[in-house]
Amino acid sequence: MSDPIFSEAEYDAITDAAAHWCMRLHASDCTAQERQAFEQWLHAHPLHAVEYEAVLEIWDVSEQITPVNPAPVSGNVAMLDVARMRTCPRWRAYAAAAAVALLALPTAGYIGWSQGWLPNAYDSYQANGTTRLITLADGSRVELNLGTELTYANYKDHRSVTLNKGEAFFEVSHDRQHPFVVKAGTGSVTVTGTRFNVWMYQDQVKVMLVDGSVQVTSNASQPGIGMHLDPGMQASYKTGDFQPQISETYANDTSLAWRSGKLVFNNLPLYQALPLINRYLPQPILLADSATGAIRLGGSYNTDDMAGLLASLPKVLPVFLTHNSQGNPVINKRPAGMPKG
Repeated sequence: MSDPIFSEAEYDAITDAAAHWCMRLHASDCTAQERQAFEQWLHAHPLHAVEYEAVLEIWDVSEQITPVNPAPVSGNVAMLDVARMRTCPRWRAYAAAAAVALLALPTAGYIGWSQGWLPNAYDSYQANGTTRLITLADGSRVELNLGTELTYANYKDHRSVTLNKGEAFFEVSHDRQHPFVVKAGTGSVTVTGTRFNVWMYQDQVKVMLVDGSVQVTSNASQPGIGMHLDPGMQASYKTGDFQPQISETYANDTSLAWRSGKLVFNNLPLYQALPLINRYLPQPILLADSATGAIRLGGSYNTDDMAGLLASLPKVLPVFLTHNSQGNPVINKRPAGMPKG
């Protein structure tokens, strides 16, 4: 039997239902009964699944929405005004529904772009087993380190990158009227055109500037509290920092050695070296105590062989390896008289 031909009203009802289920399934108070009802609705007709997948993609975009210069608009969008989205605890859900309406109507979609609510380009990138060089829609080039994930969205008044994890080297296409903002951890980096590196592991972030200038903020809730970097400067921050910590790069800095597939340590304490190593590993290496963390590590290692680096540590340092109950490797300081592992 052939599928029925849906009227415009029936098709709109399916789209509305898909948006409703997307909001409910992302809500913290969604019940088991609701999830069961969703499954029944999802499998009732093939078009339901198609519409729901489309709404999920729009939901991801709505996470990036930051209303700019809100103004009244007509049609379906008027029911979802920006002030309501910003004040309601579930504004992201309303944003998702608004995005559905905006993308469904060409005129309303233009309004969403012109008001700065929605991007006209949105892409997601990742690098798994090898580094990757990508070109964004604005012409900027980004080199992704192993295990890196980021998204790019182009809004009318700014370009937005979210570094979800990993490390990336940016060569930003210059556009003073269209700032390039990289969100990493709890902070952000804002530029108009420059070359810089952003490294992130868990809640730690380090920014190193090569050319141009950048503004680094450590707390998204305090956008005015930023630090200006000039070439040769670094900024680092973690969750809870009121402002970034600023330092200068030294002559033999090896922070960018990863672009050649290397991880180089110049007499670095283990407590500083391990975050650099761990972001390449599926299970992080731990330190037994602070005395072990003070032991210094040197040498050059291939980023695609971190397991080999771990195995070599007892041969080059006064340490031995154990494992905790969760299976994590643990580095211990070797007692005097204990033979090398």
